[in-house]
Amino acid sequence: MPEAERPREKLTNRGPGSLSDAEILALFFGTGRKGVSAVDLGRDLIRRFGSLQTISRQSVTELSQIPGIGPAKATQLVAVFEFGRRLARERYQELPVDSPEAVYDLLGGELRLLSQEVVRLVLLDNRANLLHVAEVTRGTLNECIAHPREIFRTVIAWSAASFILVHNHPSGNPSPSQADISLTRQLRDAAGLLKIEMHDHVIVGSPSDRVDSQPYFSFRESGLI
Repeated sequence: MPEAERPREKLTNRGPGSLSDAEILALFFGTGRKGVSAVDLGRDLIRRFGSLQTISRQSVTELSQIPGIGPAKATQLVAVFEFGRRLARERYQELPVDSPEAVYDLLGGELRLLSQEVVRLVLLDNRANLLHVAEVTRGTLNECIAHPREIFRTVIAWSAASFILVHNHPSGNPSPSQADISLTRQLRDAAGLLKIEMHDHVIVGSPSDRVDSQPYFSFRESGLI
């Protein structure tokens, strides 16, 4: 590869915006595998998973199984994507998370790519600014069991003034199930007893082709909290 086209030199001379996704991955890899450059390895990874977002959801074990990406490279890549997620959340330490749109902006891009249901808590201070995002439980393709005890243990441990429950529907349809409605009512009632505000329960789906559709369902917006 000509020196001017190598990712490191290209970034230095033309800026990070000049790099393709594969070239950015190549900078993290440093080296490829026998007969395959780091850039080609990046291209292989994107072809295999389809996008950087999908790659970002893979575990160290899953990435390590790809030829040319051992445990060291896989660990580094997972850490880099986690760094990006934490960086994106930092702005909500100054901005209130007070709407389902803000919740979707914070977690939607990540949750809608998952193939199993995950329950997370957005923990807020008394001004609705972000304290922490905690994963409570991870389930199967279409079922995720979260007990109120586990949820409130986390809320209290962080001394949160309020919280938003968030989970995804891998099917893409964010409409609540009867179990979702029942859990929300239990949490709402328990939160009232503990003098903690349950600000919302947001279910993340996937964007639809319908113009009037939303990629999420908000219990508060729908008058169910």
